[in-house]
Amino acid sequence: GECLHTLAGHRGAIFCAAFSPDGQQVVTASDDQTARLWDAASGECLHTLEGHRGAIFCAAFSPDGQQVVTASDDKTARLW
Repeated sequence: GECLHTLAGHRGAIFCAAFSPDGQQVVTASDDQTARLWDAASGECLHTLEGHRGAIFCAAFSPDGQQVVTASDDKTARLW
């Protein structure tokens, strides 16, 4: 298939990407110590989640899509 959007903006490698349960958003986790929420239809960055002190290796939406959990090299997981 063809590329619909390029989600650009992280300053480091992206280790994980996942769709929200309703498919309207994407969360990405990066070596730049941030996670980002993106609009899946437009590719626009909606929010940058900052606070970890190490690379974020994993990010996922809650089943209802209302929260995001991130897991980092700083030995913490955070709920957003």
